[in-house]
Parts: sequence; C-alpha cells; structure tokens
Amino acid sequence: MKSKREIIKEIYDVLNHVELLDHDCGVHCGAACCVKGGQYSEEDMGIYLLPGEEELLKGQDWLDIKVSDASEHDLPESWKGKVYFARCKTPPICPRDMRPIQCRTFPLAPHIDSDGEFTLVYNDLELPYECPLIEEETPLEDDFVDALLDSWARLVEDPLIYDLVKMDSEAREEAFEELLDKLGY
Repeated sequence: MKSKREIIKEIYDVLNHVELLDHDCGVHCGAACCVKGGQYSEEDMGIYLLPGEEELLKGQDWLDIKVSDASEHDLPESWKGKVYFARCKTPPICPRDMRPIQCRTFPLAPHIDSDGEFTLVYNDLELPYECPLIEEETPLEDDFVDALLDSWARLVEDPLIYDLVKMDSEAREEAFEELLDKLGY
C-alpha cells in the first residue's frame, strides 16, 4: 500500500503536466491568491496542507509552514493532532511544481453533494480576495479539469481528506440554501 506522501507526489507529478489556462492565471488578478500585504492580512493568505502533504513540502525554503493543533481550527472532528498551514515567502514567485495541492487545483474545489455524488465546482467559499476566474466562471482547459477530477477522486479515498471535502461541501450547500431563503425560494 502506498503512503500518503507517495500518493501526493504522484498527484503533484500528474498536475505538473496540465495547466488550468493557456497562460498564467495570476495576470488577471495580480496573483491575489498568493500575494501578502495590501488589503489582506498575512493571516488571510496561505492554505492548509492535506494530511501527508507536509512530508513532501517540509524543508522548502520558499515556504513558511506553521504547525498548530487541529482543535484550534474549523476542521473536521476526525482531524486530530498537528495541522500544517503554508504560506509562500516569495509571492507571487514560487516553484510551480511544488505548490500545495489546494493551490494548484484552485479555482476548482472538490464537492460531495447530499446524494454522495463527487464532482468539482468553482470554489465559492469565502475568500479574502476576488478571483476573476470564479467571478466570470472562466472556462478551464479540459485536460486540467480531467486531471483534477481524477486526482481529487484519489485523494478523497483518504478518510481525513474525505471528511474535509464533505465539511466544505456541506458549508457550501448551507450557504446556498441560506441565499435561496433570503431570495424567497
């Protein structure tokens, strides 16, 4: 059986061969998702690493990884012990082939609906910035979307990652229901 680190490394390798657009998406927004300062506090910027991903990224000099206890964050109850939050020290420049999974799969997010169906959606959870790709629902390269779908399908086989995706999916659906209620539907 492969370790989490080996699976994540394989996914990195797959995703290193696809691009979401035919050009760098950061040109649309000034790399808002990875630039510190300006209108965003440093605490707003960064991303939680998936379980096992820290093993692949530790020791990277371009990355600042903070360790904390899972109980201190809004994470699934199944997440116990240490969690890792990564921030780029050199935004917007980073080794693209070593970006964390959730960075390289953005603006799409894995989603499990109430019927248990797995798909990808535009990440519409609250963000500290606006992403034009999400706002405009920009069409993404088919090979990128296919590789992401396959990669996330592998990742959610891990119960901890499944729980995170399920929690985010439920939050997304709850926000949608609240919006419908406000609109009178």
